[in-house]
Amino acid sequence: MFRAERAATASAQPTTPPRWHREHEDPARVVATGALAAVASFVALWPFTSVIDPGAWSFTVVIVVVVVAGTGMLMRHLLRRRPPWLGDVLTFAVQLVVAVAVVTQLVAGDTAFLGIFPTSTTLTLFGALGAAAWEQVVFGTAPLDPSPGLAAAMGSGFAVIAILLDHLVAHRSAVIAALLTGVVGAIPMIVTLGEPHVVWFVMLGVLVLILFRFTARRHPLSPSRSSTSIAVTVGAAALAATVVIAPALPVAANLAGTGVGVTVDASLRLGDDLRQPNPVEVLTVAAKGEIAPYLRLTTLSRFDGRVWQPDRGDLQSQDEGFGDPEWSPDVATEEQTTSIRILRMSSSWLPVPYPATSVQGLTGSWRVSVDNRTLVSRSADAAGNDYTVGSTRVTPTLEQIRALDAAQPVIDPDAEPVELPEIIAALADEVTAEAGTDYDRLVALQTWFRSEFIYSLETPVEEGFDGTGAEAVAQFLDERSGYCVHFAGAFALMAESLGMQTRIVVGYLPGALTDEKRGEESVFSVSSDQLHSWPEVLFPGVGWVPFEPTASLGVPTAFRAGAVEGGGTGGPSAPAPTTAPQAEESAGPEIERGDAADDAGTGGELRRLDPLPVVLTAVGAIVLLLLPALIRRIERVLRLRRAARGDAAAVWAELRDTLIDLQLPVSDADTPRMRAADLIRDSAVDPEAMSRLTDAVERANYARTGAAPIDLAAPLGVVLGRLRRSVDRPTQVRALLFPRSLFATRSTAGAVAA
Repeated sequence: MFRAERAATASAQPTTPPRWHREHEDPARVVATGALAAVASFVALWPFTSVIDPGAWSFTVVIVVVVVAGTGMLMRHLLRRRPPWLGDVLTFAVQLVVAVAVVTQLVAGDTAFLGIFPTSTTLTLFGALGAAAWEQVVFGTAPLDPSPGLAAAMGSGFAVIAILLDHLVAHRSAVIAALLTGVVGAIPMIVTLGEPHVVWFVMLGVLVLILFRFTARRHPLSPSRSSTSIAVTVGAAALAATVVIAPALPVAANLAGTGVGVTVDASLRLGDDLRQPNPVEVLTVAAKGEIAPYLRLTTLSRFDGRVWQPDRGDLQSQDEGFGDPEWSPDVATEEQTTSIRILRMSSSWLPVPYPATSVQGLTGSWRVSVDNRTLVSRSADAAGNDYTVGSTRVTPTLEQIRALDAAQPVIDPDAEPVELPEIIAALADEVTAEAGTDYDRLVALQTWFRSEFIYSLETPVEEGFDGTGAEAVAQFLDERSGYCVHFAGAFALMAESLGMQTRIVVGYLPGALTDEKRGEESVFSVSSDQLHSWPEVLFPGVGWVPFEPTASLGVPTAFRAGAVEGGGTGGPSAPAPTTAPQAEESAGPEIERGDAADDAGTGGELRRLDPLPVVLTAVGAIVLLLLPALIRRIERVLRLRRAARGDAAAVWAELRDTLIDLQLPVSDADTPRMRAADLIRDSAVDPEAMSRLTDAVERANYARTGAAPIDLAAPLGVVLGRLRRSVDRPTQVRALLFPRSLFATRSTAGAVAA
């Protein structure tokens, strides 16, 4: 009797066919492999939609991913009888050819033979599109326009990613597939250093759990759960940590150790950076004395009515210098030296004082933009650089600056004229009505902004004008509350309406003086919330003169009258250093960013709490709690479908897992008849339904192949329903929300039986 039962137990464990043969013969698994790889590709793609506007690129990527996945499904079905190595090679080759043809047709079909076979012209075009895409990424502002170059780059890149993910999933490489998906999807957040995308992290966590579950090697009747349970446990823990920790993370540091804390581009979209809850130190400045200069990254002088475009003039090597001086010899100057060390700032521009005249300590990839005396690179990043800049401080007297007329605006004959709201010119005329010179008009504007307006980071968001367009400026002039972007933009447009050439500077306020010294130089610390913008006006013979209209920040520009010394030449003596933004009082902002700024501007009104992180965290927590139930439900549905086709292995696996979930006795040593007898006796399971399941399992183990499949879903449903009713309601709820079968191993199953 004992030998017979042991033989029956051994026979209940059928031999497993070769892995590659079983997988390639199962059409459902072939389809699931391609579908899961496509889903992973789309999960990796989603974060890119926040940094690139929808357009041709998104359509191209979607088509490429779908075609690659479909090609993989078809090839694996056609090659299911071939050796695995041959099938893999042929599938990869065909996917690559099809992907090239699809990308060629969608991006450059008119240059290709028959629209799909690349020619030399096609390759040349793709090279040009790639260069254009690179320049757009380096110099552009998120969200980027959906250009043909980005369509070519993203389509080609995701063709490779989709092929790799398809083969990784097919070969059960869940860890590498999950890692590739996470790395690709994290690129937009790393490059832009935006806030952690909690929803995407939750999606990635769910995908990782499904990948581990799908690719786990399992026996048909008595699956080994050790690897699966470990994967699910680790994945769930990582997902829980992500949901809890991600919303509270500050801007992350990079892997190089320099800790890039903020990415700065050539735009006026500074609001998100200024509203960061945890400012970080981005650079240090070493200069003589107790004052430090403002540092500029780049300038913007082209305005199309919607945005200010960065200046992109001719570039030259550092050896050629920064160009001829814009100031005349009779204007007093003072040479200065400033050492700058970049810690946590990523940018294609280097911060420098103005006007820069020389630089030391940089590689040749950094080039000089002569038009605005800045440093820019198409291949290098600002992070980690340590360099010294020589600059000239230009300090005309009050009499000299008043005697000059500002330069007239430069009109581009090829550009469409920009129509500004009437309020801009009307207020400019009203505010400057009593001023007699261009300089006095600008000082009047500066004084008006600083006295009549309030600094606020939140008002533009709440009132819906957090932008740089003409309409946003008009609303800012009406609301009279905003931050540096709005002050600078409004000042520049109003000065231009008065017939003056203007531009806007993006850079940093002077940092806070520290106790550290570099030789005789004092060290200043500049934080991410000191990112700033200010306007400049061109005065021939003096150069670009900065103004500080932003209320409560910096020191307003004010030149002092010159004094003629007795017995002198009658020329002006060197004036005191009073030109903003290099005045002594400008050593740091005079109002704290964030809450303090809001309090100063709203009369003590408490800052409104942003509910989005709380909502996202709550949703993530709910998803996390329901995740085991969702995975178990999907598994049950798939097994019931297989049971409907007569799959006895699926029936037996689902019966075993249900017993574990309901905490009913179960042992892997039981034969089908022994387990059936126990369930009929202890749980009042329907004998007829249980008999049909037991007969099907024994028939699958002992009968010859070729018998017609029997629908086992109905009797399995009857048995499972009776098992659930045999336990109390709390046990049913626990089985639903926390199915123990997802984490059970052979040892734990035996423990349940004991």
